[in-house]
Amino acid sequence: MSPQLREFCPMDISELCVVALTWSLKDTLGEILDELDEPVEFLVGGADLLAKLEESLQGHQAGDRLELHLEPEEAFGDYDESLVFLEGRSLFPELLEEGMTFEGLPPGASGQDAPANTVFTVTEIYPEHVVLDGNHPLAGIALRISLKVEAVREATEEEIGAGTTGCGFFRVAN
Repeated sequence: MSPQLREFCPMDISELCVVALTWSLKDTLGEILDELDEPVEFLVGGADLLAKLEESLQGHQAGDRLELHLEPEEAFGDYDESLVFLEGRSLFPELLEEGMTFEGLPPGASGQDAPANTVFTVTEIYPEHVVLDGNHPLAGIALRISLKVEAVREATEEEIGAGTTGCGFFRVAN
């Protein structure tokens, strides 16, 4: 197909293409958790999107809008109490703030049986202890997502090889 003709033929979303999306992400009570007005690109068939999102996007084209409801198990999983650790304050840097993240637990931590490569978020800081949570911030939350497909294009060999466009918003880290 000539480049001029391809320009006028809308491309359906399928495996190993790149979609540019905007969205509004809400909890089931309607509270806005995230809004994206500028399109972000995601690789369909790679590691960028949740399975339910990829499934729902199949066959759609630029300009299409989707309204989705995802239960926790379809989104970022159920909240897992076993991924919450209370560790000694002395194991952390002097400058420590709630919301900071660490890949893995620090050396000397009591929770050495924690899953490898887990990203932990500092959720509370006490004089002697720090609470770390390895759950995704949206774990345990059912989500309502209003998506708009802004553009669809073929993925590059580099994107296919990497399995990502580099954006991991909808990727589950664990």
